[in-house]
Amino acid sequence: MLIKLFGAAVQGIDATIVTIEVNSSRGIKFFLVGLPDSAVKESHERIVAALQVNGYKFPTCQIVINMAPADIRKEGSSYDLPLAIGILAVSGAVSPEKLDRYLLIGELSLDGSLQPIKGALPIAICARQQGFEGFILPKQNAREAAVVNNLNVYGVENITEVIDFFNGKRELEPTIVNTREEFYRSQTNFPFDFADVKGQESVKRALEVAAAGGHNLIMIGAPGSGKSMMAKCLPSILPPLSLAESLETTKIHSVAGKLGKDSSLIAVRPFRSPHHTISQVAMVGGGTNPQPGEISLAHNGVLFLDELPEFNRSVLEVLRQPLEDRHITISRAKYTLDYPASFTLIASMNPCPCGYYNHPTRHCVCTPGQVQKYLNRISGPLLDRIDIQVEIVPVPFEKLAERKAGEPSAAIRERVIRARQIQAKRFAGLPGIHCNAQMTSRLLHQYAQPDSHGMVLLRTAMERFNLSARAYDRILKVSRTIADLDGSEAILPKHLAEAISYRNLDRENWAG
Repeated sequence: MLIKLFGAAVQGIDATIVTIEVNSSRGIKFFLVGLPDSAVKESHERIVAALQVNGYKFPTCQIVINMAPADIRKEGSSYDLPLAIGILAVSGAVSPEKLDRYLLIGELSLDGSLQPIKGALPIAICARQQGFEGFILPKQNAREAAVVNNLNVYGVENITEVIDFFNGKRELEPTIVNTREEFYRSQTNFPFDFADVKGQESVKRALEVAAAGGHNLIMIGAPGSGKSMMAKCLPSILPPLSLAESLETTKIHSVAGKLGKDSSLIAVRPFRSPHHTISQVAMVGGGTNPQPGEISLAHNGVLFLDELPEFNRSVLEVLRQPLEDRHITISRAKYTLDYPASFTLIASMNPCPCGYYNHPTRHCVCTPGQVQKYLNRISGPLLDRIDIQVEIVPVPFEKLAERKAGEPSAAIRERVIRARQIQAKRFAGLPGIHCNAQMTSRLLHQYAQPDSHGMVLLRTAMERFNLSARAYDRILKVSRTIADLDGSEAILPKHLAEAISYRNLDRENWAG
C-alpha cells in the first residue's frame, strides 16, 4: 500500500515542499531514503516510542519511506509528525482520505507530544502558495504561522489529536491572529529613549541623520561617555517597519529559531549586538546546518558593534561586501544560499588603548604610535564605508545633574519619518532603493548635486583631508539626508559643511 503526504524543507529563508511517500510490503525491515541526515534517521526510535505510549503499534511489515525531491538534504527532527502519520496510514490506523490536503510538520517527544520547530513562517507561506487547505504544526509555533492569511493553521499538542482529526473523531480549532492590530499596537514599545540621555546634542544630531538616511555611523570617545546607551536608543527613532519588511524580518528570525514562544510578527526593527569574540560564520551565516548570521538577523534594523577594534580583523573585513550590496551569498561545496542583509551599522570604540586620547580633562598615557596602531585595527576600506564618523566627549557634571529631560525619541522620530517620506517619494519608481544611503552614483548626480558654492567647499575638503572617491559619495549622500531633514530641495553649503564635519575621523588627520 502506498500513501503520500507532505512536509517541508527550509532553504535559506524560503521553504520547499517535501513529498513523503510511505509504502508497506511483506518483510520486516525499515528503509528511509531521500537524503535524510542523522536527526531524520533517528526519527524511527522516536516514532516507535511515541506510538507505543499512545496505544498504537508500529506496523510489523516492511516500510519504505522516500522523501522527495531526493536531491535536497532533509535536516532536523521536524519530519517526525508526517513520518509517523504516514506509517499509521499504511497500517490502516489513520484514514488517508484528507492527507494530501494538509501540510504536517513537528518534532515528536517519546510521549507523543510535539516540540516547537524552526522556520514555521516560511513553511506556512509556502503551504499557502502551493494551495494546501491547512497546516498542522506544534501549538508553540501556531501564532507565528497564523499571520499568513488564506490558510487554516492548526496548532496541536499531541500526536493523538492529529490522528483523531484525520479519522474524523475530532475537530481542530484554527489559530486566528489579527495581524494588523497586533502589528501596529506593538510598534512603539522601546526600552530606551533619548529623553534619558543627558547632553551629547551633536551626537544625537548625528544619530538622527543616520536614522533619516539609513547611514552607517561610528562613535569614538572615552569610556563612559554614553556610546552604548545612545546606540541602544537608535531603534526608538527609526521609522516603523512596514508589513512587508516585518514579514521578511520575521522569516529570517523564524528560520534561525530566534522567535519566542507564541510570538507572531516582529513589529519593531531588530537590534543585534554581537560580542567581539564572534566568528566569521556567526557573523555572515552558513555552517554545517546553514543558518542566517548576525548581519541577516539585523536585516531592516541595526547591527551594533561595540568596541570595534577588539573584533577579529577577518570578521570585520567580511562586512565590506554586505555593506555595499545589502545581501550576502554563502557558497559552500554542498550549497549556495542568499540571505538579505540590509542593515544600519552602528559601531563604537575607544580612541586609544587607555581610552583617553583627546580627553578634555584626563591625560592619555599612550604614545602617538600606539594611538595610530589602535586605529589601524580598523581597515581603511571599512572605515570608508561608514558614512558618519563622530567623536564623543564626556558629559560635564552640570549636564549630568540637570533634572530637565532631553528631547524624547518620539519627537526625533517624527522628523525622521518626514525625511523618509520625502525619500520614498523620490525613489518611488526605483526597486530596491528606499533611502539615501542606497543611492547609486547615477542617482547621486541626479538628486545630490550641490551648487557652485557647495562644490568649492567640497573640493577644499577633499584636498585638505585627502578623502577617497567613496568618501566623496558618502558626503553627498549624507548632505542629501540633511537637506531632507531641513525640508530643502537643494543641497546648500551648510548641509555640505555638516556632512563634511562627520568625516572627522579620517585617519591622516585625526590621530596626528
